[in-house]
Amino acid sequence: MKEYLKKVKGFWVSDTSFPALLVMLIFTVFILPVIIEYQNDATFFLNFMLILLFFIGIFSAKEKAYIILTSVLLVTHISLRLIRFGDNPFDFYLLERIVAILNLIALIVVNILLLFRNNEVNFYRIIGSINVYLLFAMIGAFGFEIIHLSTGESIIGEDVSLEGMDVDFGEYIYYSLTCISTLGFGDIFPVNFSAKMLSTFLSALGILYPAVVISKLVSYASKENI
Repeated sequence: MKEYLKKVKGFWVSDTSFPALLVMLIFTVFILPVIIEYQNDATFFLNFMLILLFFIGIFSAKEKAYIILTSVLLVTHISLRLIRFGDNPFDFYLLERIVAILNLIALIVVNILLLFRNNEVNFYRIIGSINVYLLFAMIGAFGFEIIHLSTGESIIGEDVSLEGMDVDFGEYIYYSLTCISTLGFGDIFPVNFSAKMLSTFLSALGILYPAVVISKLVSYASKENI
């Protein structure tokens, strides 16, 4: 068992893990919302994918501090979900979403450390930068949901009906992606100041992130060719 865990750890701290994570993120960000739209009980897969992503964060972390942090956040996230889905009157959905964002931030930090380690650049590292981009979009989605849960409103649009549960993920991730990609279709828009500022932040991030990451990777490639 110990040897197996070492192999799993070795894979997730290597460059070859980036494509595997990308497949998971593509399913979570682009495919899963469509499934949930047509089948509400498919939110089970959203809960499963989030836990799986956060679990991978533990194996992707190399420093002990990050391993402890991601482990604590994962346990907290699972505990809150068990409380929500258990046979009890308690529900900490807002706290659950806050912990999810903290988990995603930790996963981004871990992946950025892997992305820029050893000052190297290759095809896998480029895929890794895409992973971080999609993780930021997921943070934006949960950010809009937290605003809605806290204030009673966040985004509105044509045919948008928010229920305040997992089934809303598709609407939030769609709007978050339109912001971070700076597409701005206009069919959904923010309705309060907090949502407006988050929309602006995601749009700025969508412009600055590729420029910073590409320039960093290009500088590594230039050093390798010298």
